[in-house]
Amino acid sequence: MVRKMAASASVVAKKWGNSIGIVIPKEVVESERIKPNQEIQISVKPIKKPLAELFGTLKTGKTAQQHKDELRKELWGKER
Repeated sequence: MVRKMAASASVVAKKWGNSIGIVIPKEVVESERIKPNQEIQISVKPIKKPLAELFGTLKTGKTAQQHKDELRKELWGKER
């Protein structure tokens, strides 16, 4: 049995009353022939933003300059 690869799209989840809703792009609706009130199956995978995650982990209470000064002192034995 050969399975057709499902269409995929990146969408933004929006507040819709007490729920969260998404809009399926027209291209996906057309390519998958989705009709109103038709039951469909979706897979949800939040998109990770690598830079946002990286910078979110650097919360040390120190400024970037303080980090640079510490690194300089450690590497070359001198401060700015």
